Amino acid sequence: AVAVCLLMSVLLFLERLYMAVVIVGVKLLGRRPERRYKCDPICEDDDPELGSAAFPVVLVQIPMFNEREVYQLSIGAVCGLSWPSDRLVVQVLDDSTDPLIKEMVRMECERWAHKGINITYQIREDRKGYKAGALKAGMKHGYVRECEYMVIFDADFQPDPDFLHRTIPYLHHNPEIALVQARWRFVNADECLMTRMQEMSLDYHFKVEQEVSSSVCAFFGFNGTAGVWRISAVNEAGGWKDRTTVEDMDLAIRASLKGWKFVYLGDVQVKSELPSTFKAFRFQQHRWSCGPANLFRKMLVEIVTNKVCPSTHEVQFCFKTTP
Repeated sequence: AVAVCLLMSVLLFLERLYMAVVIVGVKLLGRRPERRYKCDPICEDDDPELGSAAFPVVLVQIPMFNEREVYQLSIGAVCGLSWPSDRLVVQVLDDSTDPLIKEMVRMECERWAHKGINITYQIREDRKGYKAGALKAGMKHGYVRECEYMVIFDADFQPDPDFLHRTIPYLHHNPEIALVQARWRFVNADECLMTRMQEMSLDYHFKVEQEVSSSVCAFFGFNGTAGVWRISAVNEAGGWKDRTTVEDMDLAIRASLKGWKFVYLGDVQVKSELPSTFKAFRFQQHRWSCGPANLFRKMLVEIVTNKVCPSTHEVQFCFKTTP
């Protein structure tokens, strides 16, 4: 056991050293995503006859669970996205157990629907599969077949109006890309010492780990929110699975095993909130630590027997999910 811990410590040190060297190179060489992928803006002027049909249909999913404090902010931000209204579909997937909160969220959805937003309020009889189950249920509707891409925002995330215009072009012009992941920006980082410490840790994850992995075309995971998926890639990978508490990492690994590529955009930031109580922080960390270990057990054989993705990706999969 001591030898294993020592080996893991050495590997972690080497990874941090590698990240430090590469991120310096990335900054010096300017390996930005827009230099590696075509990302021309999508606009109606490209083909006046098409009009708004020049834009792909985008599905936005907002999973919720008793989000009394933030539901208005998240729904309002999503409904305020700059995109043709007839090419945007919004799903509010409410798993709330409080009847009062459910009614408040439903009324908020109706308010935006009266303004012309294509928004639907959806509930389930049970919470089977939790977040993954809600997302999976939302994908079963017939109108989803008309959508090319789907965006996921947790209930405490508030995208800027130009979010889709800055992310969708990468998917639209590059058919090999399955995921565009944006960076999180924390609005309550200065609330207390615990939130400041979380910000330091997560800033390293986004500014270094995600940036480096994307720049060298290595594997990096979906962060569960503030990301845009190509729906055909999600379906090819097997869709959402609720076998672990890290459904985001599960889907990302399965899509990567199919040969799909991911892009991280550090310049596209989405406002969010950090857990400000120890109870919420402990629950989040338990999910993030135990989930990958469980996923490692379930996917080890599938990873090592894969013949599509590079062997370096297989090593990264195992390293990121090793308990």
